[in-house]
Amino acid sequence: MSSSTHPHWTMGHGGSNAIIIITAIFLGISLVAVCLRCFVRLRIVRAFGCDDALIVAAMVLNVGFAVCTFLGASSGMGKTMAYLADRPEDVRRGFLFWWLGQIMYIITVTVGRLSIAITLLRLTVERIHKWILYAVMALSTAVGVVFFFFTIFQCQPISYYWDRLLIDGHCMDIGSLLGIVYMYSGVAAVCDFTMGILPVFLIWRLQMNRRTKAAVAGILGIACIASAAVIVRIPFLSSAKSEDFLHATTEISIWSNVEAGLGITAGSLATVRPIIRMWSSMASSIPSQHSLIASYPISGKRRGTVDSRDDTNSHSTYASHTAQPLWPLGTTDPVP
Repeated sequence: MSSSTHPHWTMGHGGSNAIIIITAIFLGISLVAVCLRCFVRLRIVRAFGCDDALIVAAMVLNVGFAVCTFLGASSGMGKTMAYLADRPEDVRRGFLFWWLGQIMYIITVTVGRLSIAITLLRLTVERIHKWILYAVMALSTAVGVVFFFFTIFQCQPISYYWDRLLIDGHCMDIGSLLGIVYMYSGVAAVCDFTMGILPVFLIWRLQMNRRTKAAVAGILGIACIASAAVIVRIPFLSSAKSEDFLHATTEISIWSNVEAGLGITAGSLATVRPIIRMWSSMASSIPSQHSLIASYPISGKRRGTVDSRDDTNSHSTYASHTAQPLWPLGTTDPVP
């Protein structure tokens, strides 16, 4: 390839390569996190709840989202108009997989957010905290449904979105659609941040030492990471107005995949502390059996373990009414 054509090749493919690489990285991270969560919930605490089922569903949807991204980036997504000028089929496939990917993205992050909210809901005692989580679930679902239908029906006929070079049709004003996207992004960021900060209040009154409280709040509060991805993506949303759409929206595609992957990872890592403690116990010269049998499930009752009521003397009245604590609440509980 001559030096004169190499810069054009790089400009044409650079966005696609970035999309594929970053999507693959965060897909792999989220997949590992979900596998660890399933191992903990099925093999260690033996209590697989509806929040676990939802995070697995979100992971399956995230795989579908990633596949759409890979297929789109291998055709038109991330490539410039100059590069695609004589490749109409790549343009068609790029718009098709962008459209399908956005639908998968909306469902993925909404289901993942519901899973995290249900996980936290099982740890709440005070009514105000429950209502906050119910509000998060309702708002997240509502804006997700609105965004979902606007994404599907933004063009008439629907197929005009990707077949615009072949058929007649029209799409809604991009400014109006961006208004929906901005609304969704704002609500999503608020919901994620709320679920990230709420665990601090959930454990504040429990009888733990400060180090343990900080560790538990930090693990449960990593949903804030997903809100950061939503916020970072907001400045790039205006690029959807560009005539060079498939190339200009490279950052939107990247940060959408980052948001989905981080959200699922955050929801999964909040439950994997028992496996960390198990590995620590195995690595210790004197393994502590207590570190394995004292980890309680978030949801449901663990089979074959000591009744949690045996430890009520070491907990506060508040803790004794917590139905399914995530970890032992005593002050001697080790921190990984």
